[in-house]
Amino acid sequence: MKDRLVYSAYALGWAALKHLPERAAAGLFGQIADAAWRKRGKRVLQLEANLLRVRPDADEARLRELSRAGMRSYLRYWMESFRLPVWSRERIARSMAVEGLEHLTAAMESGRGSVIALPHMGNWDLAGAWVASHVGYPFTTVAERLEPERLFERFVAYRESLGMEVLPLTGSDVSVVGTLARRLRAGKLVCLVGDRDLSEAGVEVTFFGEATRMPAGPAALCLRTGAALLPVTLWYDGPVMRARIHPEVLPPAGDDPKARTAAMVQSTADVWAEGIREHPEDWHMLQRLWLADLAVREPAAAGPAAAEPAAPVPAPGTEPAAEPAGP
Repeated sequence: MKDRLVYSAYALGWAALKHLPERAAAGLFGQIADAAWRKRGKRVLQLEANLLRVRPDADEARLRELSRAGMRSYLRYWMESFRLPVWSRERIARSMAVEGLEHLTAAMESGRGSVIALPHMGNWDLAGAWVASHVGYPFTTVAERLEPERLFERFVAYRESLGMEVLPLTGSDVSVVGTLARRLRAGKLVCLVGDRDLSEAGVEVTFFGEATRMPAGPAALCLRTGAALLPVTLWYDGPVMRARIHPEVLPPAGDDPKARTAAMVQSTADVWAEGIREHPEDWHMLQRLWLADLAVREPAAAGPAAAEPAAPVPAPGTEPAAEPAGP
């Protein structure tokens, strides 16, 4: 019964919301965001606790203002994701403004392949659709299987319609890490969300002055294949979502692959921290992140009213490697 209800909710979103007038859809999801924010449930409170790490000088009024904007940004992500399948190539192009595209173009034209590494900012599905349709780089990502299976299959079909190759983390005889490595060695593009690790096997980094763990996969894949590691940050600016493709994170010298990987993960985290500090309201982190907060772990969920904007995807054969490029 629960599986049927979950699937029905998503099916309703895809069927109904994508056909609503844009202003009506935006208004509806804005109301949902404000209702959740006024309720001040544990996810809103956790969002405020996380934002306080980003903006430690914020007083209570400013923190509430940021958390309300954060909930509106998060629900905008879901609203856009439900509507993306009917957006034209031109509509996608109008919705994006990208800085630093030359970093991606140079890496791809060199034939090395690239890993775009993103935090939970803005709308990574929209960014992926823009890369595939406007720049012409179809890419590969990883998705954890959802329950019920029909929902997972629908998410895969949805992302593939946007130009993504989606590798299921489990339930396949194909090695996820091996496939990603082959794509990169062939000069292809891989996109992974990687600012949160739930496996307790990630790389420990300092993030806004405190310890947390982040997946090693994006950096480890680049060291293994010679691909370029390109951090990206996303944020909303009125009707447009802006993206900044940052310069390549270069591998440090040395012979210890673990130490080199850890250094690259820390450098990536530092880049993300700069972007999040500039646009904290567009960082969709509604769950505990820092080690100090992780004494008691909570189950992940998916959906507009749930805990996780995206589920963790630890890949076999390496440290936790990736997260899906979307919910």
